Amino acid sequence: MMTTAERLHEIRATIDAALGAVQADRGASPVLVAVVGEFANKAAKAVSQDDERTSVIELEQAGDSAKAAVEADAGASEATNRAVQAAHLAICVLKART
Repeated sequence: MMTTAERLHEIRATIDAALGAVQADRGASPVLVAVVGEFANKAAKAVSQDDERTSVIELEQAGDSAKAAVEADAGASEATNRAVQAAHLAICVLKART
């Protein structure tokens, strides 16, 4: 069984992939890029913190913001939308398991 720390590392990879998709998407707004960038920053911080519970809560909040931002961004591609939604879902699943 995977530990929370191991799951956080996997989720960070998913979030980093979403950030890459957003950054490559010419239709994505600067706001979306910034919000997903903050989500990625929180993920980087989460994997190095000792307090995993707080990390999960902070990541969930950042994920909620990223999800709302991608849903509001009419210029974002479907691939970008799917990547951000997947990153959001990953942290939600982790929170449900902890």
